[in-house]
Amino acid sequence: MSEDAKEDAVRTGFIEKTGLVSQAEGLPRIAGRVFGLLIYDGDTVSFTDLATRLQVSRASISTSIRLLEERGLIKRITKPGDRQDFFQLAQNPYGTMLKGIQRRNRAIQADIAQTIESLPKDAPAVSRLGAYADFYASLDAAVVVALNTLKDH
Repeated sequence: MSEDAKEDAVRTGFIEKTGLVSQAEGLPRIAGRVFGLLIYDGDTVSFTDLATRLQVSRASISTSIRLLEERGLIKRITKPGDRQDFFQLAQNPYGTMLKGIQRRNRAIQADIAQTIESLPKDAPAVSRLGAYADFYASLDAAVVVALNTLKDH
């Protein structure tokens, strides 16, 4: 196998794995593949080229682009004299992802705290719910460390 073929296989594998990871996190697999392609290639890519390179419909690309833009992971740009849209990774997409995780974790912690507050202090579930809240607090602390690490790079 030639070096180019090996690199193409690695690229394809990365894009597919990114799609599967995104799917596991609740996004469409195609959105993950778009994200993976933009990460791996590092290029600004046209809407048409995304559909061609990933061999998926324009409708799937459109849906995926919208979701990735809403989450602040990619950015739409235009080029003078060109009528189509182009896409690239947003500034600090990984920090944006971590902030989304942090918002969800904090909302869960608030829900758990509200449940604890609605129970009598001696209810048997209070200590278990407290441990559950502590779990999310530790996740939150880890996300803060990760955000600081990204900021330092």
